[in-house]
Amino acid sequence: MFKKEIYCNRRNQLKSLLQSGVILLIGNKEVPFNGPDNPYPFRQDSTFLYYAGIDRPGLALVIDLDTGEEILFGEEKTEEQVIWSGNSLSIGELADRSGIKQSKSYSDLAGIVQKMEKSNRKCHLLAPYQAEVKLELMHLFDFKPDQISGKVSMELTKAVIQQRLIKDEFEIREMESAANIAHKMHTTAMIMAMPGAVERDIKGVIEGIASSMGGTVSFQPIVSIRGEILHNNRCLNTLEKGKMLVIDAGAESAMHYASDITRSIPVGRSFSRMQKNIYEIVLKANQQAIEQAGPGVSFLNLHQMASLTICRGLKELGLMKGNEQEAVAAGAHALFFPHGLGHLLGLDIHDMDALGEDLVGYGEEQPRSEQFGLKNLRLARKLRPGFTVTIEPGIYFIPSLIDSWKKEKRFDSFINYEQVVHYEGLGGIRIEDNILITENGSRTLGKPIPKTINEIESY
Repeated sequence: MFKKEIYCNRRNQLKSLLQSGVILLIGNKEVPFNGPDNPYPFRQDSTFLYYAGIDRPGLALVIDLDTGEEILFGEEKTEEQVIWSGNSLSIGELADRSGIKQSKSYSDLAGIVQKMEKSNRKCHLLAPYQAEVKLELMHLFDFKPDQISGKVSMELTKAVIQQRLIKDEFEIREMESAANIAHKMHTTAMIMAMPGAVERDIKGVIEGIASSMGGTVSFQPIVSIRGEILHNNRCLNTLEKGKMLVIDAGAESAMHYASDITRSIPVGRSFSRMQKNIYEIVLKANQQAIEQAGPGVSFLNLHQMASLTICRGLKELGLMKGNEQEAVAAGAHALFFPHGLGHLLGLDIHDMDALGEDLVGYGEEQPRSEQFGLKNLRLARKLRPGFTVTIEPGIYFIPSLIDSWKKEKRFDSFINYEQVVHYEGLGGIRIEDNILITENGSRTLGKPIPKTINEIESY
């Protein structure tokens, strides 16, 4: 945990952003894997962590906006639980560590809710995503399943987003730690990326590195020579000379702050001419976007600039043709770049995704596009100091998509399908870094991980 003053300040700021009523934050529950005695690894809800910092299942926090009262609800361990999992801090001790002055048994929460409902007080809830928490809310408020979404407080949701968007120095320190763990993960994977290695072996080693350095992986790592499958995490292939290996992996620090970094390297660490051609385009888009990122810059515009760089590079190779601005505006480049440039990063790899991607990534600045490729852009806001984001352009050769567009003659005034076929076996290349928006621009988080062709080939 951070110092209690940090959590007190966060809750006080939250109180100042809302009018009246009661905030109820339900922490995550322990979820069975294949039986009650074998649960999934527990991960606390990120918003609960942000305001309370307590990493234990079965907790709830009530904040009374009218009186300022704060109460932590939870149950003490039974004698049986102590036998199996050892002693731990009491609920009162946990509350004190977070600067919460009152603690009560979780069984008292239902009575508090009933009293609040009888007096018609506004209860501010966030949208639940865990089934067990949904069931808990249905029990506490006598909701039916289809009523839950109508009970979500937009006032609370927007206030939480407003606070969590800006990372303070303590959060940034944790994200640096997560990025440095990822450095070890990725550089180790580079050394292992030789012909005959198996994807799952590399995946297992980098997962072990995250654990040995005090954290865990922030998501299931993607280690794949089938890089044209954007989120391919099956990891069953044997590495072959001539293939590109995409490694999309990040760590979560002990305090649950995430890193999310991607490197694409040739098996054996020696680029072919065609691999170099595509890699240099992606690298240029990555580097230019990082250089141009800064306060007041629209992430949507950054995405469009990266798209234009990709389009120009592919045109120089003869894979695209025609006017580059018109091609990007029409979405023709999305055959090769079908996802967004990046996303917010923090306590979640797609930060605050549980609160609604449009609310978090777009706010009220502009509507989300329905255009293929552009609709997958997770972030379009203007950047501000304290934002932490990923920059991850990519180029992919997806056979089924190419065949479909070619058959339809889709954008054939911009795409040279006869040349594209020569690159179909390349797979995909993606380069991703984590950056902090500063007062004057941006900086990359963590130790630099090799990403130029010379750095990778000589590592």
